[in-house]
Amino acid sequence: MSSVLVTGSADGIGLQTARELLALGHRVVLHARNEQRAAQTRDAVPDAAAVLVGDVSSLAQTRSVAAAANEHGPYDAVIHNVGVGSAARREVTEDGIERIFAVNVLAPYLLTALMPLPQRLVYLTSGLEASGRADFDDLQFEHKAWSGMQAYSDSKLHDVLLAFAVARLFPAVLSNAVDPGWIKTRMGGPNATDELADGAETQVWLATADPAEVGFSGHYLKRRQDLRPNAAAYDIAAQDRLLAACAQLTGEKLPA
Repeated sequence: MSSVLVTGSADGIGLQTARELLALGHRVVLHARNEQRAAQTRDAVPDAAAVLVGDVSSLAQTRSVAAAANEHGPYDAVIHNVGVGSAARREVTEDGIERIFAVNVLAPYLLTALMPLPQRLVYLTSGLEASGRADFDDLQFEHKAWSGMQAYSDSKLHDVLLAFAVARLFPAVLSNAVDPGWIKTRMGGPNATDELADGAETQVWLATADPAEVGFSGHYLKRRQDLRPNAAAYDIAAQDRLLAACAQLTGEKLPA
């Protein structure tokens, strides 16, 4: 039995991931944005070991989620599933940070920094990372014209950069990025083509399969297939610049 934390698991792919892990006999800790969603999650998944509560658009609440997660740990694997989609206009969080960047990039970074590193880490990305740009002069669209889709695509490239950076810096940790596909969820929308179970299967496999199957790190996968992401993901200088930017915004560095 493995112990697994799944962030953003109140609905959609995260909830499906948690259910599949539980069905396989693993211990699972879930996460919801607020108390109302947490109560719904407890009702939906009564066998979960715990449901953590916190809006990870907030740095303070992300810190609280990390502290609560550590109380319910340790974990064999952490699946960084939490995320938001495109937005029609630029929004900033209580910390003054662009919201898509805060949730999709800073939250998994900060949780990684504040929690003991597990044996396995899975960072959810999207096929739109291929269109992402690592614009370190304007990560948060403070100067260039706003594009919600570009901001989302950029954030998903940043998630791959984060996964690859962790793989490089911590060789004892199996850190990989997963494109779940265009899944029929609230975020995916009514035109999505892929089923919910398809969106969860690869991260469940990475988190729990025998090391002989998943003993690799620094890979980008979809449907268990090893794919090539955006070429920028392999740029070590870009990885380091992203880590530096995240450290500056959060006040936390990855563990030494």
